[in-house]
Amino acid sequence: MKNIYITLSFVLALTSLKAQNKDTKTADKLFERYEYVDATKEYLKLTDKGKADNYVFKQLGDCYYNVFNSIEAEKWYAQAVTKQQDAETYFRYAQMLKANTKYNDANEQMKKFASLAPNDKRTQNLNEDGTYLNKLLGKAKLFDLQSLEFNSKYSDFGAYLKDNVIYFASARNTARKSYQWNDQPFLDIYKTDYKDGKVNSLSVPADDLNTAYHEGPVTISSDGNTLYFSRESFFDKKFVKTQDKKLKLGKMNIFKATKENDKWTNIVPVSFNSKEYNTSSPSLSSDGKTLYFISDMPGTLGKTDVWKVAVNEDGTFGTPENLGENVNTEGNELSAFIADNNILYFASNGKKGLGGLDVFAFDTTKNNEAINLGKPVNSEKDDFGFTFNQSQNIAFLSSNRDGGKGDDDIYLALPVCNVDLIVTVHDKKTGLVLSNAKITIVDENKNVVSNLISNDMGIVNSQLECNKAYLLNVDRDGYISDVFSMDKAKGGELALNADLSPTEAIVTETEVILNDINFEFNKSNITQQGASELDKLVAVMNQYPEMVIFAKSHTDSRGDDKYNMNLSDRRAKSTVQYVISKGIEATRISGKGFGESEPKVDCGNDCTEEQFAQNRRSEFMIVKK
Repeated sequence: MKNIYITLSFVLALTSLKAQNKDTKTADKLFERYEYVDATKEYLKLTDKGKADNYVFKQLGDCYYNVFNSIEAEKWYAQAVTKQQDAETYFRYAQMLKANTKYNDANEQMKKFASLAPNDKRTQNLNEDGTYLNKLLGKAKLFDLQSLEFNSKYSDFGAYLKDNVIYFASARNTARKSYQWNDQPFLDIYKTDYKDGKVNSLSVPADDLNTAYHEGPVTISSDGNTLYFSRESFFDKKFVKTQDKKLKLGKMNIFKATKENDKWTNIVPVSFNSKEYNTSSPSLSSDGKTLYFISDMPGTLGKTDVWKVAVNEDGTFGTPENLGENVNTEGNELSAFIADNNILYFASNGKKGLGGLDVFAFDTTKNNEAINLGKPVNSEKDDFGFTFNQSQNIAFLSSNRDGGKGDDDIYLALPVCNVDLIVTVHDKKTGLVLSNAKITIVDENKNVVSNLISNDMGIVNSQLECNKAYLLNVDRDGYISDVFSMDKAKGGELALNADLSPTEAIVTETEVILNDINFEFNKSNITQQGASELDKLVAVMNQYPEMVIFAKSHTDSRGDDKYNMNLSDRRAKSTVQYVISKGIEATRISGKGFGESEPKVDCGNDCTEEQFAQNRRSEFMIVKK
């Protein structure tokens, strides 16, 4: 039902389809009229009769795509793409695969889409960063979500909080006839109370706004006296007829109402509505001077875009403006909401996301690229209708993710306290900044939070949760890896310096010479001192990727020969295992203990303590360089 958020004559149909042949004529007409439930039944009859081909498979995929049944959509798209399809089919197939968490398969379909649409913004996004998914999954959590009791088994979405009243759109009115798109009742605007941080589980219809047509969602001026909302253009007698003149097709348009005696009255359409295109999902800026909305009007970059229009002092409107490529794509952008701090929240399926529609934030004062809000706001399904009330410090999200009561459900989103961590990596000896250092951030439960690379200024930025301690593993070629701790912080900005010591290993033609690697008496486990030295060996082996090492471990002559041989062999094996644990391939290093059989100083049992120490050593012989 989120599709009504965009348009009644939804643009995913792209253009009116002509029946491929007499067998598909009935189904195609239903598809043209956006009656996807009934169209699906007719196409399925053809598959049962053995009359289906790739065209029918594609149409079935599109039907299920339009009602967001990702399982069935994937099934039919998989059959459709056994023969060449248009670029958009591969894109929609990829979206459904992502919705079903089949990310590798989705990437393969996106590559096919990219080959057919190389100039598409969605292709450029893919080519710019093929690892975006791991970055999204590693983002710090910005909100905690809670389900709400007022959700029904029907579609509920577009919650908006104003003066302790939550307005939202819902298809729960079963007394109304069903909408042919998805076989649910038409939408009405409902409202419920929000008091003392609690959402009332009961809701009532906003009778002064509802009609026999689709309505919702809404936005209200700061003074509470002006309301804008979406409604079908039939109310304003704006529609077009199908080619056979048998069906009237309306649009979603924006209407304005004013408050009198606690009732919404004087309902009129805005001047930039049209029967030729949709205007919906209005959101008014806090100063009342700008109205943001969704439209597919001329000048739209994709299917539907985010637009804005000036609201003049006399109540008239300026010329609508497209928000441009930092917000809009060739895909769908919808459910625009402008917060009091001028951050625009909107949903998109054309940007780098987790699947379906994802929610993004765009700072309208800076005009930078929009930012994906990450999990749990976004999921593999459709996530949209995000609104943020700064004075109450709460947000609402609409989603059709699993676990909800109905098709679309509304969730309460509570901001999570975060720390903006700024790490600068330096050379410990020279103080110079180090670019291309790898920083792995691990939380208290040893979960990897993010993997980052320092920029040309030696800096990485990361947003982490408050009141949690973290460890930062910092590594760079030519330097000894080190671990830095970040104590619990209550929020704000935190700067941390990570100083790495350069490797001081000596590399000759025959061996890599390190400082003494000390073991505890009668033990073979690697000590902290030993690890620091072995990190130098790891750095050298990373510097020489073809190098193969043979590690030799020796003891002094004190003690039993057999005991010394076993002890040195255990130490050699521990040394090898440590190096492998740091990412060196097992085929590149081996080791063996030699006990007291190869003394560096042949002094028997008459050695001085210094000579004993010289014999008690590790050697790293270069087998291949």
